[in-house]
Amino acid sequence: MIENTTYKLPDPRGKFGEYGGMYVPETLIPALYELIETYSKLKFDPEFNRELFRLQSEYNGRPTPLTYAERLTEHFGKAKIYLKREDLNHTGAHKINNALGQILLARKLGKKRIIAETGAGQHGVATATVCAKFGLECVVYMGELDVERQKLNVFKMEMLGARVVPVSSGTKTLKDATNEAIRDWVTNVEDTHYIIGSVVGPHPYPMLVRDFQSIIGIEAKSQLFELENKLPDYILACVGGGSNAIGIFYPFLGEKTKLIGVEAAGLGVDTDEHCATLTLGSDGIFQGMKTMLLHNNEGQVSEVYSISAGLDYPGVGPEHSYLHKNQLAEYKYVDDKQALEGVKLLTEKEGIIPALETAHAVYYLNELMPKTTSDEIVIVNVSGRGDKDLNTIVDKFREVK
Repeated sequence: MIENTTYKLPDPRGKFGEYGGMYVPETLIPALYELIETYSKLKFDPEFNRELFRLQSEYNGRPTPLTYAERLTEHFGKAKIYLKREDLNHTGAHKINNALGQILLARKLGKKRIIAETGAGQHGVATATVCAKFGLECVVYMGELDVERQKLNVFKMEMLGARVVPVSSGTKTLKDATNEAIRDWVTNVEDTHYIIGSVVGPHPYPMLVRDFQSIIGIEAKSQLFELENKLPDYILACVGGGSNAIGIFYPFLGEKTKLIGVEAAGLGVDTDEHCATLTLGSDGIFQGMKTMLLHNNEGQVSEVYSISAGLDYPGVGPEHSYLHKNQLAEYKYVDDKQALEGVKLLTEKEGIIPALETAHAVYYLNELMPKTTSDEIVIVNVSGRGDKDLNTIVDKFREVK
């Protein structure tokens, strides 16, 4: 398990500066303190880490490759582009890195029932997968809209033995699925562990999910040194809740590498249908944390939108809010149409069909690359593969034609 020697947040209160914390019903406080105590003991426990490493290697297939994108590099004619291939993980995305860590925690806590929320379905599939492996009950909450646009992942979860609960409230997306999962946890806290899928929620979740996902950046750093004997000049990653981004960013905090997160602009930041939280949001309390949030003057959380189910979220992890406020990372945005162009770009140039989430970061190369030089290096975190999005992608490409 990594500990960044130049960057020590969160503090003991679970705060990243002014962000983070534990804003939850009293019912959940004992469970959170139990989780904090257990995780603090296990974080550097050799036996726990050996078991996690074994699962990441033998079951998940890590390390994932760092692939030189030769044709993409030639296309732009500037910096070298490398792809961190989280799409090659078991279940097809970075989400299982965290699910494996948390299922081991749940077993140490003696919990027999697992709940999760999911938007794009990748976290739901990852959670259902680890529950099947260890024989634990699994319930996954998913917005009705996401159930419709992610039918393949719903089928996978049900095949794996999970019960998928469609959520019909609000925008019927990730925010509402998370709300229902929290309600379930409050009711069943004694025997249930909530595997949160991103670096969001009350402390210690933003920290422990970051730690489990930081394997992405640890590997990327080592791999690039072996290939190029240097650090990357830029790292690009998409940001919704922000787990894949913080996973690759964290080991590079304190280095000279420029970290760039790319949010979903949906139909445009000049409309109400986007998820550009760090671009247009402001501070608020949401789902157990203080963070940047899209909400109105009355404090009501905005109904957000993105073509990408995994980025369709009105908040962001509190660590990202801290990095943004303190200019330790930059945050940009890409709209639906541009994300589809990102899918086409990576597919045609490298033979890799990215998830719509990843495609936001891929498209941003069009903005970044003209500013780079031939002796620089860019890493794009390919957070997931695009087979889950093919129905949406095909429909949109047909509309264009």
